[in-house]
Amino acid sequence: MKAMVGSSILANSFDAGVETAKNSMKGIKAPKVGLLFTSIKYNQNDVIKGIKSVSPDLKVIGCTSSGAIMTPDGIISSDDGFAGMMVLEDNELTVGVAASPRGNDPRATGRKIAREAMADAGKKYAPVAFAMFASPAEEEYYLKGIQDELGEIPMFGGSAADDAVVGEWKVFCENQSFGDGCAIALFYTTKEIKNVFTGAYNETDNVGIVTKVEDDRRIVEIDHVPALKKYAEWTGLNPDELMGQNLLVASIPMALGVKTIQGDLTAVRHPMVGNPDYSFNVGAKVAEKTAIIQLQTDVDGLIEGAVSTIKELKQDFKAGAMFLVHCGGRKLHIGDRVDEDFVAIKNAAGDTPFIVAFTFGEYGQRNHSGATIGGLSLSFTGFSE
Repeated sequence: MKAMVGSSILANSFDAGVETAKNSMKGIKAPKVGLLFTSIKYNQNDVIKGIKSVSPDLKVIGCTSSGAIMTPDGIISSDDGFAGMMVLEDNELTVGVAASPRGNDPRATGRKIAREAMADAGKKYAPVAFAMFASPAEEEYYLKGIQDELGEIPMFGGSAADDAVVGEWKVFCENQSFGDGCAIALFYTTKEIKNVFTGAYNETDNVGIVTKVEDDRRIVEIDHVPALKKYAEWTGLNPDELMGQNLLVASIPMALGVKTIQGDLTAVRHPMVGNPDYSFNVGAKVAEKTAIIQLQTDVDGLIEGAVSTIKELKQDFKAGAMFLVHCGGRKLHIGDRVDEDFVAIKNAAGDTPFIVAFTFGEYGQRNHSGATIGGLSLSFTGFSE
């Protein structure tokens, strides 16, 4: 599989799409799909129109990225906006794409777009893998709907992000762009697609049972204690100082995790909003009577986590391209050391083309764990040569 990555920071959205397309298709003769990630400052539809003016038949899918993207050329960001795209080409690759706003039932929407994506690929059977991009809210239900149609096959991707967690994100696919919905790309190929999904955190001995949950993502009690007070007890923080989005920032190096049923994957749960009743909201679904673990890391650990995940991805695998979904919250905590993060990723990637998108939710699997939604995580995917 052959890939090329290109980007733009031109102020005009259409012009940025044109430049991104031209830069990402140098040497590409028969492009199959473009994985596109942009700033919220652009008009997404105009970016795609610009891309289509260069390559009308290219299938385009992606979402907005928080603050920046990374490519082999560097950290791509600008006050006016940014766009970057990875274009894949292979004679043995067929891609089908589809997208939809949320509708009344996200699971039904997942089923709908799965059928439409198969039709777009001209196939009546499941692909070897699929990419999913969704708004941050009900990713598990979109996934269930897609799996209703395709079965439990490998998947990867991430949730759309903005620059300040205020809901300005967008998901896009072909001529559609929306803030609340889901898009998928199905990959039919004889080449291997390998995903490594991890939080790359260290587990502590602080473990409790989730004894009360409301609305899937609000943890009310841990061990029958108000959840935020239990979290503060574990971390040494003051629960009254973790109200609102103060929790989101403070919890990045001290996240929570739940193990998948076989124990091979600890899916990270990001405590995001502290509530006056000392409950708190997390970025992915949690079930009552589940053990939840306090996790720990620091900036060095976040940077090294990206390196070790790329190394794991490349182990016994020759990647022709790498699509690296990197949580925007991790980037936030890395802060002014983000240049180190880029250098570490670039050195680990070597000569392999790559693109990094900064998301507000990550999707993948580990050692047959089944497709999983998490936060503060890395979902690194390689497409074999």
